[in-house]
Amino acid sequence: MKNGRKIALITGISGQDGSYLAEFLLKKDYIVHGLIRRASTFNIERIKHLLNYPHQDEKLFLHYGDLSDSGSINDIFAKTEPDEIYNLGAQSHVRVSFDVPEYTTDVTGTGVLRMLEAMRRYASKAKFYQASSSEMFGKVKETPQNELTPFNAQSPYGIAKVFAHETACRYRDAYGLFISCGILFNHESSRRGENFVTKKIVQGVAQIKAGLQDKLYLGNLSAKRDWGYAPEYVKAMWLMLRQKKPSDFVIATGETHSVKEFTEAAFKRAGIKNYKNYIGIDKRYYRPNEVNLLCGDASKAKKVLKWRPKTKFAELVNIMTDFELENLDIKKLSELKNKTHV
Repeated sequence: MKNGRKIALITGISGQDGSYLAEFLLKKDYIVHGLIRRASTFNIERIKHLLNYPHQDEKLFLHYGDLSDSGSINDIFAKTEPDEIYNLGAQSHVRVSFDVPEYTTDVTGTGVLRMLEAMRRYASKAKFYQASSSEMFGKVKETPQNELTPFNAQSPYGIAKVFAHETACRYRDAYGLFISCGILFNHESSRRGENFVTKKIVQGVAQIKAGLQDKLYLGNLSAKRDWGYAPEYVKAMWLMLRQKKPSDFVIATGETHSVKEFTEAAFKRAGIKNYKNYIGIDKRYYRPNEVNLLCGDASKAKKVLKWRPKTKFAELVNIMTDFELENLDIKKLSELKNKTHV
């Protein structure tokens, strides 16, 4: 706490969830510290607008660090003395985790252990939010999935998330720390990363609409997911840390839709008929272990947190598709297309 204002630390602040959470907390007059990785490019596109807030130098601070480096994590905990910690940082792409399993395990799994050790030493009175994932359920043993459903992860990412989740729970028990885990099902927005299937679909649809792309290549069209709207899900994170006691919560809509349904809805929104003529299947986009169905039961969150999803599936697809249609840089894409034909 500084001058009566709460201090929050967000890892993964430059990602989809991190950017929405930073916005949310700044509006509630938090002082926000964000951890970003040093790279050859300064990837803060999603939070660039936040840097222009009035008196932002008193509200938002960015720090270089990495979940694979305990030294940088310890330093930021010691410097910021946070009241609330939101661990959203991870290698979060499931398909990519098969290509870089060791890196995924180190950052997504062991990175949480490093965070909790830093919390135990420098911020034991703080409240900690761990971003758990529906991918922990993998090949599901019951539907819908709730907080008591057994985990059966099918990817290095899912396995790393199970390790992180169980570690968080054990640290909560062993050291009496306030640690809550949000088992979030798929949640999307216009800020979704380009390597995620929903973003790939809406971008492809926009480019096809503009005549800049002939086909959209996808993998498993029959996979079904529980898709919600990201800004609503970050509010649930905050609500978890408002409770008197820490606990774990499934955050989901309770509805499932297939990748095929998402694709069809995006083409329909763009006014493109006979969408099947524009779809191609590329086996490279299949996972070695497919997870065909995920559907969450958020009854506990509705009862305890008084949280419930508001944005329906069709509205979510429309939001994402409209954004891509409105922000399509036709000139830039035309130049790119011309280069590919040289």
